[in-house]
Amino acid sequence: MSKTKSKAKGATLFKKILVANRGEIACRVMSTAKRMGIKTVAVYSEADRGAVHVDMADEAVCIGPAPSAESYLVQKNILKAIADTGADAVHPGYGFLSENASFARALARAGIAFIGPKPHAITAMGDKIESKKLAAKAGVNTIPGHTEAVKDARQAVSIAKKIGYPVMIKASAGGGGKGMRVAWDDAGCKEGFERATSEARSSFGDDRVFIEKFIEEPRHIEIQVLGDSHGNVVYLWERECSIQRRHQKVIEEAPSPFLDDETRRAMGEQAVSLAKAVKYQSAGTVEFIVDKNKNFYFLEMNTRLQVEHPVTELITGLDLVEQMIRVAAGEKLAFGQSDIKRDGWAMESRIYAEDPFRNFLPSIGRLVRYVPPGADLADDGAVIRVDTGVEKGGEISMYYDPMIAKLVTWGRDREHAVETMQSALDAFYIRGVSHNIAFVAALMAHKRFRAGNLTTNFIAEEYPDGFNPADVPSDNAEVMIAAAAAVHMAYQLRAAEIGGQTKGYERIVDHDWVVITGDDEHAAEVRPVDGGYDVRLAGGLVPIRTRWQVGEAIMPVSVNGQRLCLQVERIGIGYRLTHGGAQRDIYVMNPTNAALARHMPVKAAPDTSKLLMSPMPGLLVSVAVTEGQEVKAGEELAVIEAMKMENVMRAERDGVVSSIKAAPGDSLMVDQVIMEFS
Repeated sequence: MSKTKSKAKGATLFKKILVANRGEIACRVMSTAKRMGIKTVAVYSEADRGAVHVDMADEAVCIGPAPSAESYLVQKNILKAIADTGADAVHPGYGFLSENASFARALARAGIAFIGPKPHAITAMGDKIESKKLAAKAGVNTIPGHTEAVKDARQAVSIAKKIGYPVMIKASAGGGGKGMRVAWDDAGCKEGFERATSEARSSFGDDRVFIEKFIEEPRHIEIQVLGDSHGNVVYLWERECSIQRRHQKVIEEAPSPFLDDETRRAMGEQAVSLAKAVKYQSAGTVEFIVDKNKNFYFLEMNTRLQVEHPVTELITGLDLVEQMIRVAAGEKLAFGQSDIKRDGWAMESRIYAEDPFRNFLPSIGRLVRYVPPGADLADDGAVIRVDTGVEKGGEISMYYDPMIAKLVTWGRDREHAVETMQSALDAFYIRGVSHNIAFVAALMAHKRFRAGNLTTNFIAEEYPDGFNPADVPSDNAEVMIAAAAAVHMAYQLRAAEIGGQTKGYERIVDHDWVVITGDDEHAAEVRPVDGGYDVRLAGGLVPIRTRWQVGEAIMPVSVNGQRLCLQVERIGIGYRLTHGGAQRDIYVMNPTNAALARHMPVKAAPDTSKLLMSPMPGLLVSVAVTEGQEVKAGEELAVIEAMKMENVMRAERDGVVSSIKAAPGDSLMVDQVIMEFS
């Protein structure tokens, strides 16, 4: 089922669109182009030779080596691909060259349509310092701050003191959480300036930063706008994007559970005013920060399609990519502000290749198993949508963004959308790389999230010590124990059916088992019945009703009318069950073996306290110490860059550096030793 209307009807506005991007967003653009009868061209780096977007396109052109600076960001290579394939339009997606005015101008000189805003709008809004001045002139509320580029750390501290801590240090050309630091005092301001400028330089080639007041208890709410070349601009309601980690959005929803209609309208009208001030054409987003009293202030305008655009599509029924294509072809918007209705509630979760139990360190590798939830999982009119650019066997590379997919749900109201998201997360089966599904599932179940009490500090406040397994809800722990017992019984029954067993020594399946979860043991009586298994635990009967077959990864079950979805896999002699983000390694044994297992020794973990090891694959940017140097707890040791984010490694305790095993510029593997201590 789709919640996005189509008005294409075979129209061919362009003959061929080259998508100057990769991954999920390239696939997203191509799906709409194909529906509109427009041919597509993919560009790809050598690392993406076998990528999904390459197979999806009608034509594909290699544009360089794996690093984006040598491929996706090289304008001349893309311009050559356009010339070689005869494309008459380019969609830039998001990131890369999507907000690059020089690229848009180069396309215009070549007579190629840019499916995005005009260069003057990109330039005006792409510089955060200048955009704030324009916003103020257009009557848009702005945050107090210093809008000129900051020269050095000393000036940064001086400015911060005048504004008053806390302050936000932000890259002028920034985005995606890169080149952003919050400073609460002078020391933090100095370090934040250094880190922000360094990240800005490496990510955007522009190290200018500015400083503004950091709004406490803030919400991040943005307005989607759409303009055409005939002077028409509308807003397509708002998106709440307050659930962020390190300024990177994790969950987005539309509408916002916080806004009233009056504030919603005022924000929309200011967003339209700003868009009209720069004669905006195409889809764009005006981002605001909103305080607890519903005062709102302009943050920035993103002159491109946003990652989170699907939630807007699901509540409005509009295909934003289609609208961008039509506007770029010179069409007028086919609707006015009063025509834009809001239907239901939409929720988006970003599924990243990262390990939430290891401080969200990036994870790279091959997707050994990749089974997204199907649309048939949705019930009661709900919608499940998966936007992705990967497939089973694909590679998550260290060179690009770690996003695996965007999981989007729609429901008649917020509760319905959240419940559908929980079911979809349970059915999203990924193996081969670490991922953040457990974390997102925990957020969905969090009482504060369910109440809509959100701020951009939500994650930092609710998980001050990071995320760990104890933070995952375990409301259905009894069901997982019973399901493990049922799974074990299914394996035993299958083994009993194997032919050729020696007469008199056939496998006899008992009904009494011991289920071991960590240090706990649970006596279980398991009996097969029509449609599943009856499992009797100490707390009573747990009727597991399921169509699950041995070897299947997804186990849908019904327990007393409650429908659940579990993931099941064998791990040696045990089973790993996952539900609601909770992962349990469970062993099911007969009573005799369970008694013997209590006497098995536990293998001690190796002592790594005197080693600094790389927690992720990445590039060693710098080493701040030398051999023989004494270091104090908290002192900077090294900086590692992974997926365009710099990670500072600090000493956990006082010590002396006895040897350094890696040098700046080295590519590190996970757990590779960087230095040793004595």
